[in-house]
Amino acid sequence: MITILATLVVFGAVVFAMSVGVLVQGKRLRGSCGGSGEDCSCSPLAARECRLRKSREAAGATP
Repeated sequence: MITILATLVVFGAVVFAMSVGVLVQGKRLRGSCGGSGEDCSCSPLAARECRLRKSREAAGATP
């Protein structure tokens, strides 16, 4: 039981440290496929969806 509690405390401390690091750096979180308007470098389907989204945005349509 002590091992499980110690493991949870360690994981909690790591997650807390990572969240403080993100806040201090001021960077926005983003997904693995850009997420902030960058070029897509994912699967062909995701890249196609990205191109379609960009073309809709360029045409002035709302997503």
